[in-house]
Amino acid sequence: MSSNLKGICLILVTLALFVSMDSVAKHLVQSYPPIQVIWARYLSQTVVSFVLLSPVLYRVLKTKNFKLQLVRSALLFTATICFFTSLKTLKLAEVNAIFMVSPIFVTILSVLVLKETVGYRRWLGVAFGLIGALLIIGPGTGVFSYIVILPIISALGYAGFVISTRYLSQDESPLTSFVYTALLGSIAASVLVVPSWTPIDSSDLFVFSVFGLLGAAGHFLLIHAYRASEASFLAPFNYIGIIYGSLWGFYFFDEVPSLITVLGGLIIVSSGVYIWLREQKNK
Repeated sequence: MSSNLKGICLILVTLALFVSMDSVAKHLVQSYPPIQVIWARYLSQTVVSFVLLSPVLYRVLKTKNFKLQLVRSALLFTATICFFTSLKTLKLAEVNAIFMVSPIFVTILSVLVLKETVGYRRWLGVAFGLIGALLIIGPGTGVFSYIVILPIISALGYAGFVISTRYLSQDESPLTSFVYTALLGSIAASVLVVPSWTPIDSSDLFVFSVFGLLGAAGHFLLIHAYRASEASFLAPFNYIGIIYGSLWGFYFFDEVPSLITVLGGLIIVSSGVYIWLREQKNK
C-alpha cells in the first residue's frame, strides 16, 4: 500500500470514529453540561492511554516540544468545547457542514504560520468556502444565533491542531502526541467541570466511561494519517465527514438536512476541492 493510499484509508476510518463520538456527545449534552461530556471524553482516553502504555510511559512522556504540545492540545480542547456545545442546539449535519471550513482555515494558517505563498485563485476558493459557511449559519436572518459561530471557531482550532500535528510528526513519536493531547485536555476539563457538575445517571455510566475511546482511536489514527501523507493531500477527504454526519444524524436523531445546509455544504466542499487542486498543481 502506498503512503498516500494508507493516509486516505486512515483518514476515512478516523472520520467515522469522530462522527460516531459526536453522535454520542450530542445525546449526552441534552442531559449534561457540555464541559462534563468533554471531561468524560478526555478522562477515558487518558486512563486507557496510561494503562496500555504504562510499561513505556516514562519514555513516551519525554518531549523536546512541550510548549508546542501544550499549544496543540489547547487548540484541540478549544475546538472540542465549541463543537460539543453547538451539538446541544444544532443538527449533527449542520455542525459537520460548517466545521468543514477547517481545510480552508488550514490554507489561511499555512500563509500566516508557515509563510507559504498562496495565489489569488486559492484565495478566491477560500472566499467561496466562507460564503458557503455564512449561507448555512444565516447571519441577518431570524434563525441566526451565536451558537452557529461555534463550529467555525471549532474549525479554526482544529486547523491549528492539524498544522501543529503535521509539524510535530516529523520528529515526535505518535504516542507522545497522543498522550499529551489526552493528558492536558483531561487536566483542563477536570478543573472547568467542577462548577457545573451534574450527577451522572446510572444508565449513562457506561457511555460516559467508554465513548471517549472513539475519539482516542480517531486521534491515534489521525496522527498516523498525517505521518503517512501530507495534510494538503488529505484535506479534501475530510469532506466525507459531512456525509457521515448526515447519515448518523438521520439514523440516530431523525434529522434531515435543510436545503440551505446542503447548498452551503456543496459550496464549502467545492471550494475546498478547488484549493486542493491548486495546491497539487503548484507542486
